[in-house]
Amino acid sequence: MTEARINSDLIASLNEKAERSHRKDFEALHGVLSRRGIQVEQLISTLSNFTVAVPSWGFGQGGTRFGRFPVPGEPTNLAEKMFDAAVVNDLAGLTPRVSLHIPWDKPEDPKSLIRLAKSLGLGFDAMNSNTFQDQPGQNPSYKFGSLSHTDRAVRRHAIEHNIECIEIGRALGSKALTVWLADGGSFPGQQNLRRALDRVIESLQDVYLALPSDWRIFTEHKPFEPAFYSTVVQDWGTSLMIAQAMGKQAACLVDLGHHLPNTNIEQVVARLIAANRLGGFHFNDSKFADDDLSAGSIRPYQLFLVFNELADAALDRRLQRNQPKQKPSLMIDQSHNLKDPLEDLMLSAIEIHRAYAKALLVDRTALNEFQESNDVVMAERTLKIAYETDVSPLLAEVRRRRGAAIDPVAVFRRSKYRAQKARERRSGAGTRAGIV
Repeated sequence: MTEARINSDLIASLNEKAERSHRKDFEALHGVLSRRGIQVEQLISTLSNFTVAVPSWGFGQGGTRFGRFPVPGEPTNLAEKMFDAAVVNDLAGLTPRVSLHIPWDKPEDPKSLIRLAKSLGLGFDAMNSNTFQDQPGQNPSYKFGSLSHTDRAVRRHAIEHNIECIEIGRALGSKALTVWLADGGSFPGQQNLRRALDRVIESLQDVYLALPSDWRIFTEHKPFEPAFYSTVVQDWGTSLMIAQAMGKQAACLVDLGHHLPNTNIEQVVARLIAANRLGGFHFNDSKFADDDLSAGSIRPYQLFLVFNELADAALDRRLQRNQPKQKPSLMIDQSHNLKDPLEDLMLSAIEIHRAYAKALLVDRTALNEFQESNDVVMAERTLKIAYETDVSPLLAEVRRRRGAAIDPVAVFRRSKYRAQKARERRSGAGTRAGIV
């Protein structure tokens, strides 16, 4: 490969220029947190262990159903996507794993891909199957569903595709499979609502039998689109039913965009934690529906409240005694047609990290006391004190210590990486770059 990443000397040079201002900001925040009784070095250690995966389909310009506007230098094959993923991780220091979508990014040579990933300091997260669109030459068709289809041959085709994703993932070192279904109906009477779900459960039980013992399978819910009347897996309750029917290795994945307006997503998270079926998250944001906007761009307080539930559960001794400890899988899942995809992924990773950092600042002892005494004002104020703390210097310090960039976007733009790739890569060639 002739691809080149951003020179580490450039990162170090720009960090050195930014260090004086950063040091002042960090020392000021250090003083604030210390006065609250927070052990700053311990907090930095915890935040340094945080990572979030990036999607293989997130490195090209996304779009809408009306079209997309390609960005110069977007990747034309999986190897180029891996180089872009390495750049995002080099600069933000938070994204060492890539989640592949099959067959969009099916590797031709898994061994060669593993070698490339290792050379770039990357690994692989959950595999994502695709039974929501027909591939070129595909027969039978998913037009009327996949795992819920009335035709057993269609269901078998979808089952075998999911099993193929598991086999590819095993070769790459992945440990999970995410299943999102577009199955459903757009008109009353189109489907038998009970039987459609029965068929999905039966099909996924077949997939579950092929799951390695150290893997997990995640079911993902979505209330509508492309089915506008009766999506089969329409909410977290249905997702939970399916996971429970499969077995202990099955859990539910929460996509922050896959909810009806004003849904209390943090409460959904709390319920799935209580059921020991929270598998993980796809992070993005929305204003109206499943907008797939940048994480934290519209509802940052909601993102904080989601992490507040995760942080609270991690410290609940009763919960930890009764449930095996499994960290939720975290991945960015966004696609839009305005921002540079690499800048967008870096900034979203930082916003997710920010929400986590703020959740760690919550005074759990005080919050519990206020909740138990029904002191509504002080309970809410305890959350707001943590949320309103500007943790930017803390996050920058974590990045600096990791050898990443204090200001990732500034380094990215200074590097002229995008312009370089525009010269090197063949525009419009190769694999699908982003979602429309």
